[in-house]
Order: sequence, then C-alpha cells, then structure tokens
Amino acid sequence: MTLSLFLACLWLVLANVLAMIPSRDNHWSRAYVLIALGLPLLGWVWWQNGPWVALLVLIAGASVLRWPVLYLLRWLRGRVS
Repeated sequence: MTLSLFLACLWLVLANVLAMIPSRDNHWSRAYVLIALGLPLLGWVWWQNGPWVALLVLIAGASVLRWPVLYLLRWLRGRVS
C-alpha cells in the first residue's frame, strides 16, 4: 500500500471519529477542514495510484461527507436551471 492510500484510510478513520463527537455547528467546521485536507490527498492518490483508485477514494470520502456533497449538488442544480 502506498503512503497516499495509507493517509487516505487514515483520513477516513479521522472523519468517522470526528463525526461521533458532538458539535454545536452540526459538524460544518470539521467538514471544511476535512475537505481542505482531502482534496490535495485525493490528487496525490490519483498521481500515485491512478484514476480508478482515486475514484474509489472519492466515493468513500463522499459517503462520509454526504451532506456537503448533497448541498453542492443542490447548489449546482440551482445554478444550471
């Protein structure tokens, strides 16, 4: 396993642990930090392991951060129509 995949798995564990801790702002500040850390990590996974592995990591990350992804899709749909 490459270092980028190891860090991606560590990111997923961290995201799940942070989701279990109560928050006053419904975890949005933590989501912003996870997105800021996850996007460069996703690029690194793409560079080291190829696009298919990066797509799997992206799907795993989107399953953890499902509400920011849902709001992004709603915003994009509003911009298009």
